[in-house]
Amino acid sequence: PCASPHRGRSLERPGHRAQDGGSVVRGAQEAWVQKVDGRSDVKSCPVRDVARSSAIKESAALTRDVLEQHFSDLKGTLRKLLDERLMALLQEVDTIEQESIKPLDECQKLIEHGVSTADDLLQEGESAVQGGVGDQNETLCSFTKKALHIQLDSLPEVPSLVDVPCLSAQLDDCLLTVLKNQIFSHGTVASRPPVQIEELIEKPGGILVRWCKVDDDFIPQDYRLQCRRSTASHFEDVYVGSETEFIVLQIDPNIDYQFRACARGDGRQEWSPWSIPQTGRTTLVPHEWTPGLEGYSLSSRRNIALRNDSQSSGVLYSKAPTYFCGQTLTFRIETVGQSDKRDSLGVCVEQQNGYDSLQRDKAVCISTNGAVFVNGKEMTNQLPAVTTGSTVTFDMEIVQLGPAKDGGNFKLRVTISSNNREVVFDWVLDQSCGSLYFGCSFSYPGWKVLVF
Repeated sequence: PCASPHRGRSLERPGHRAQDGGSVVRGAQEAWVQKVDGRSDVKSCPVRDVARSSAIKESAALTRDVLEQHFSDLKGTLRKLLDERLMALLQEVDTIEQESIKPLDECQKLIEHGVSTADDLLQEGESAVQGGVGDQNETLCSFTKKALHIQLDSLPEVPSLVDVPCLSAQLDDCLLTVLKNQIFSHGTVASRPPVQIEELIEKPGGILVRWCKVDDDFIPQDYRLQCRRSTASHFEDVYVGSETEFIVLQIDPNIDYQFRACARGDGRQEWSPWSIPQTGRTTLVPHEWTPGLEGYSLSSRRNIALRNDSQSSGVLYSKAPTYFCGQTLTFRIETVGQSDKRDSLGVCVEQQNGYDSLQRDKAVCISTNGAVFVNGKEMTNQLPAVTTGSTVTFDMEIVQLGPAKDGGNFKLRVTISSNNREVVFDWVLDQSCGSLYFGCSFSYPGWKVLVF
């Protein structure tokens, strides 16, 4: 799933979460207990104990599987390495044997050839002595010539005894001791991971995951968050970094997702054991831009809008009024184009066609240069200009429902934040609004905005 980081202040405010269209999404055991008991304020200790006992058994079974698989793979690898080393040593023995025996074999062949020649010459001499007088002279002459050409007193050089190889295997018995010590210290079983999922908060089309360090002696360098659908078999990485909260986007409503986190200690390469998996879901539909407006191209999930090269201008609104007071609406600038003072990002009471900006009545917005507009009027306070990677957040809470002195009967406390700065003001409307539209407008192409 696509994920989006959240930095800076908390996405939720104490005392206003109940208004965001959904309560805090509990962990796996908490959610199961709520289903069994049918209430959000579960106090049934026996049921909680059963859920926690089930979690312990599940983690123990998973740990057994991991250990058995790891040591099985390790034994297979060690056996393969030992076999390869044995074959290399046996091949070395064969090579030394062949190279050492070859000159000795050649020497033996020369000696055997000389002995055979001398034996033949001896037999020929005996025949010459025993032959008749007429043939004796001729035979003796032939024997003499052969005897002169054969060097019976010459033998090939035979290697001395000290030069003859004597093979033996040199095996260091301390290897077994080293391996035994390494094997006996290999692996640990941790009963309490140093990091645990602390909170899951539903967002439109996403879930805000918060985790915390529970081991005081553990010094984290990085955190790692994984997610999966409850029906999936494998977790996937969605975040690695130093933050302790993260918004996971592209979450389908009313579908259970599991989350787990781990950490990497300062100066270490390996990751810690995983936290207990927690299950959460969001009941809030994702924010979507309205499709079909010439001048803007949308992503497949319609949460990213790109200002294209079309000459058409106008405000791109949300598909529906999906922003509720008490929530945090976030715009993240993925890419930037040329800025214009009429550019706008904000919320409004209703869609009004015919305008080229949200700098109008019944709307609050921020321009790309940082100027803030309320009902079409520019405020004195100004935020930094938006750049690539900037996040602009809108937070609203109801502060008055009855008649107001300035003529309005509905007042909202608005906080707009950008680049670690914020402005706070009251927005007075002449009618109550249960939900609001959001929108954007850009005069020049190249701007890309993600909303969540």
